[in-house]
Amino acid sequence: MTKRGMPVTTSLPARFTRTVRGSGPGLLLAHGAGGGIEANYGPILEGLAARNTVVGVDYPGSGATPRAQSPLELDELADRLVAAADAEGLGTFAVSGYSLGGPVAIRLAARHPGRVSSLMLSASFARLDARGDLAASVWQRLFASGQHSVLAEYLTMTALSEGALNALTPAQAHAVAEQTASAIPSGTGDQVDLVRRADVRGDLAGIAVPTLVVVTTADPLISPALQRQLADAIPTARTAELPTGHLPFVERPQEWLKLLSDFVAEN
Repeated sequence: MTKRGMPVTTSLPARFTRTVRGSGPGLLLAHGAGGGIEANYGPILEGLAARNTVVGVDYPGSGATPRAQSPLELDELADRLVAAADAEGLGTFAVSGYSLGGPVAIRLAARHPGRVSSLMLSASFARLDARGDLAASVWQRLFASGQHSVLAEYLTMTALSEGALNALTPAQAHAVAEQTASAIPSGTGDQVDLVRRADVRGDLAGIAVPTLVVVTTADPLISPALQRQLADAIPTARTAELPTGHLPFVERPQEWLKLLSDFVAEN
């Protein structure tokens, strides 16, 4: 157990790959499991950086960040993101968390409350429900087995909305899966393990900054009901609904960008 705001003992890599874009007020990005800053925010990075200094780090095993030697912890990831903000001279900042990045962002706000100006949580959760944990368990086991082509087909099926998936021909869907298989990060298993253990329910009532919960309403992976439960537990939260599966940066990038950019500008 660690205390909020206290350093944690870590066996994480000494250096995390850092992405920095733009100028202006600070905006930190926390990515999802099996992703990365470029993978999850790439299509909207330049748009976010038009009015903000955008800073993100790739978790161990994503991008060029080496894998960790021990299980990942939310406290450690949150503190590394704050350290990246410090390195860029950012005193306060908004934080955007996508999927697993949501619990990372929430924990960051709990550990460093004076630093955070606003939170944006997209396709996210406070604690997985039974369905989400089963989905993550299959994801974790397929990765561990080395069946990355099968894993990519599974992820294509569970991450895209039904409409987006069925707009593809079977051949196109398999081609998307092949591209996904070639880009699966080495740290996927470690990150999905953290997804299954993450629990920030105890942090939610203490969040006092403006918070936007972007509910991905056609999400087969993290159910919209679970996302709305997250919003209901945060006193300062409001919701925005986005008709997309679990990948808003693929299906609705410009709409997602507008939601995030407008909220940062307001707060």
